[in-house]
Amino acid sequence: MIRSAEWRTTWAVVRLVAAGLILAAVVAQARVTIGGAAAAGRDLGLTTVNFFSFFTILSNVGSVVVLAWAGMWLLRSGGDNSRREPPALAVALACVTAYMLVTGVVYNTLLRGIELPQGTTVAWSNEVLHVVGPVLLLLDLTLAPLRRGLPWRAVGTILVVPIVWVVYTLVRGPLVPNPVTGADFWYPYPFLNPNNPDLVPQGYAGVSVYVVGIALVIGAVASGVVAVGRARAGSVRRATAVHT
Repeated sequence: MIRSAEWRTTWAVVRLVAAGLILAAVVAQARVTIGGAAAAGRDLGLTTVNFFSFFTILSNVGSVVVLAWAGMWLLRSGGDNSRREPPALAVALACVTAYMLVTGVVYNTLLRGIELPQGTTVAWSNEVLHVVGPVLLLLDLTLAPLRRGLPWRAVGTILVVPIVWVVYTLVRGPLVPNPVTGADFWYPYPFLNPNNPDLVPQGYAGVSVYVVGIALVIGAVASGVVAVGRARAGSVRRATAVHT
């Protein structure tokens, strides 16, 4: 379906508003987490690094940057319906969309109701980061104009950041203390903590089960994101051919 200039402008505004909302949610949670650490006399540097070590935070910060980029590009895209996003922007959108969708799925299936070690949770911010943001990225995938179809190898590109993040988390975890509990280790999520007594099986074997399961979810979501983009790009090409 070929979108009008009005629709492109509307969706550009939606992207920019979404970026602003997600940014506000990240800042609100950061103020409580880092501000609480300052008030309690805890290590601010460690607390700040820990805050930005959550996959949720990284995904949402990435979404802010990419949505703002994508919104500004749409505003400057002109009236040519045959145009498509620059390849770099298309890959970046596919990445943050997959990450945000996985964030929403993992949080709402494994973590909702569990107190995470990031200080007092800001309720509205928590919902934006884990529910509203993922929904907005899903809508962008299915509704935004001028989306570019990506080759299937883009799935591998999408997987790079989660793989690096898991390695970083598991290597760093036993090397840094928990500034809240005083434990000799810190992991952002309980299913990545080999010291978690609720893991089945115990230790790194239990962590491996979750890592493999989530890797499969990320791979499936990444494939779905690329498939939707390719299908939409193909339908636009066919519609353009009919109208020319």
